[in-house]
Amino acid sequence: MSSVATASQPWGTESVRSINPYVGGRPISEVAREFGLDPAEIVKLASNENPLGMSEAARRAMLDAAREAPRYPDNDAYALRHALAAHLGVDAAWIVLGHGSSDILEIAARALLAEGDSCVYSQYSFVVYASAVQQRGARHIVVPARDFGHDLQAMAAAIEPSTRLVYVANPNNPTGTLASPQAVEAFLRSVPERVVVVLDEAYVEYLEPGAQQASLRLLRNHPNLAVTRTFSKAYGLAGLRIGYCAVQPALADVFNRVRSAFNTSDLAQAAALAALADQDFVRRSAEVNRAGMRQLEQGIDRLGLRRVPSSGNFLLLQVGDDAAAGSRVARAMLAQGVIVRPVDNYGLGQWLRISVGTQAENQRCLAALARALA
Repeated sequence: MSSVATASQPWGTESVRSINPYVGGRPISEVAREFGLDPAEIVKLASNENPLGMSEAARRAMLDAAREAPRYPDNDAYALRHALAAHLGVDAAWIVLGHGSSDILEIAARALLAEGDSCVYSQYSFVVYASAVQQRGARHIVVPARDFGHDLQAMAAAIEPSTRLVYVANPNNPTGTLASPQAVEAFLRSVPERVVVVLDEAYVEYLEPGAQQASLRLLRNHPNLAVTRTFSKAYGLAGLRIGYCAVQPALADVFNRVRSAFNTSDLAQAAALAALADQDFVRRSAEVNRAGMRQLEQGIDRLGLRRVPSSGNFLLLQVGDDAAAGSRVARAMLAQGVIVRPVDNYGLGQWLRISVGTQAENQRCLAALARALA
């Protein structure tokens, strides 16, 4: 056998080599193989997906669009951008499309951060913030959480002359906490105009309708504000990877300069356009989530477990006192065919995150949780 040459030095920059790769919720097929289970009997409540799937209108639009798959998609996503603009009450020039909203988060870092710059974000916030900053070789300013949520006053005070970017998740993942519109507005007034605030609203459709508009009203008065949203959650298009950002044109232009060419497919654009028009499905998804959230909360309370009040489509609950408790309980639930999410990578080793499913899925999860704890 011939020998294989190996590199004499490590590849990549030091900052890139220190990134912890993103780890998603375990796929059903992988769990079925490992535990010898029937995939059809496995319940996945680990990735905050919509238990209703996607709307039938979105499915039909996606399949119709597949006929154009041999051709490149519309790089500017004209139809979808204009539909989103009408939906949000802004001009189409204010819309930037992404390969999921996580793409927009990374676009912001690419556009704004260089070595020597800094970015402010909260403890217990979405792991993509840390990796986006690390890719740029910029400095992290991680502000301790308050009651598992963002301490916005402390985050404003943490801004330094080197700071160019602030990430705020609202509702926050993985904790589900929500900052009030008044707190967000006060925070924006305290942030220097040279610092861009990315308000990550991946779970906004699960809020009451009035609360969904609060950040959009702030956009006109804050040219340094970018509001990111996604079709992955309430719209049920997680596998198609499409999200967007609303931002004033000057900043949108900068984002588009570093956006990858053709970063959203024809299938994703078509499905998103149809999904946006099917608001009845979005409302039904929110109703199912509210009912499922109550079901999980009541079951968790009966088990005597501590939980964090959530405004998303998931719950964070404490399942033990040691740092391995979350992983241990999650694995015991895997053996029963229920996939949930340990969050030790957030420094929350005692906790689990459970997505809201259908009534039957939630009941199955609560029963598996009780057995795992016993």
